[in-house]
Amino acid sequence: MAQDGKPLPPLAVLVLGLVIERPMHPYEMVQTAMARHEDRLANIRPGSLYHAVSRLEGQGHVRIHDVEREGNRPERTVYAITPAGRRAYLQAVTMMLGSHRPEFPQLFMALALAHDLPRAEVIELLDERLAAMNEELETLAARAAEASAANVPEMFFLDGGCRLATLRTQIDWLSTLVKRLRDKTIDWLDDPGFVHRLRVKQETGKFECAPSDDH
Repeated sequence: MAQDGKPLPPLAVLVLGLVIERPMHPYEMVQTAMARHEDRLANIRPGSLYHAVSRLEGQGHVRIHDVEREGNRPERTVYAITPAGRRAYLQAVTMMLGSHRPEFPQLFMALALAHDLPRAEVIELLDERLAAMNEELETLAARAAEASAANVPEMFFLDGGCRLATLRTQIDWLSTLVKRLRDKTIDWLDDPGFVHRLRVKQETGKFECAPSDDH
């Protein structure tokens, strides 16, 4: 938890999770996080991470541990976690793990509003999404296999198992949806006569969602 009472952003939590292991300079944080594929947990960009470190220092969660200089290279400031930072980190992990808060994935909004696009376009777009999702699934499965082969303790990759299970479920559901759209076992706004039938249902009180006048 930040000093202003707001939850720490994901990148800040990730930074604290790195420096709780040992003092690091920001460049090492980026390299370590990317080597561990922790960009699956937060959007990691060097500029954003440096900014996160600066904010954490201002909040008293990290402090300057050392300043390194090698040859003609620029100085590198090494940061260590503070007792307040350790408390904030553990509190953030506790809250994220134990609290089920509403999330707003773009996929859910897109599905809720997909009826405003033609059936054929929705099928095409979902095919594109499914191709990308299957590619991500292969990547995650390969990383999980690599971690297992390297005897990485499972506790360090629990999110991978959850992510794989979630992705597989979404792929299965979306694949079924595309099939239903193709064989027209699900109604769509651009189906001939559907808007008329929808208005009849409205008038009889059996359906509450009004169709757009544009369809």
